Amino acid sequence: MLPDPMALAVTLGAALAAGLARGFSGFGAALIFIPLASAALGPQLAAPVLLLVDNVTALPMLPPAWRRADRGQALSLAAGALAGAPAGAWLLLHLPPETLRWGICALAAAMLLLLASGWRYGGRPALPLSLGVGAASGLCSGAAQLGGPPVVAYWLGGAIPAAQVRANLVLFFACSGAISAAVYLAGGLLGLQAALLAALVAPPYAFGIWVGSRLFGLASEAGFRRACFLLIGLAALLGLPLWDGLR
Repeated sequence: MLPDPMALAVTLGAALAAGLARGFSGFGAALIFIPLASAALGPQLAAPVLLLVDNVTALPMLPPAWRRADRGQALSLAAGALAGAPAGAWLLLHLPPETLRWGICALAAAMLLLLASGWRYGGRPALPLSLGVGAASGLCSGAAQLGGPPVVAYWLGGAIPAAQVRANLVLFFACSGAISAAVYLAGGLLGLQAALLAALVAPPYAFGIWVGSRLFGLASEAGFRRACFLLIGLAALLGLPLWDGLR
């Protein structure tokens, strides 16, 4: 039921690093955890484990987000995710694991470039565009739980107050997580093994979030963001199947 000790150690270390990134910068957890955990566990197990852990740890943030968010905007993206997530889950279920890992690492690198570039959509949200961004996010989430950067780039352009953007993101990711969970459950991806591993991964992930949140303020935000980008880049590089013969 459990992976071998080395694979488990890599997974727990990835969870700690992902939690640190989430705690001190607010992003990057999936971009770090998924490439590394996919190398250790396989993509079909890594994605459900992160889905369970991340959504459970985010539950306390949901009630205040529900009160502050623009629910129409958040739910319009969630409607797009409802269309994209099943297609992403189909890829997760049917593509060969090695192909998925190459794709996951390439996607993580592309999302890193998007975040590091600083590009943001500068206009006001519009329904057709919101549905399209939501569908793209749902596709990436369904395939690899990497659906955050498109939504972040869409909403952080400055047309929406920062506090409302944060609330929108929390509400959208809660909806997207519920959609992915339903799709994974229907596809047989959420089983006892994923639940057991999620229980093991949750403590180092939560500890990483706690430590990361305490570290925030000891250095500049720009320094923390650069450190997070470096972690994401290393995770995408180390997660490549290219290194399997050396492990």
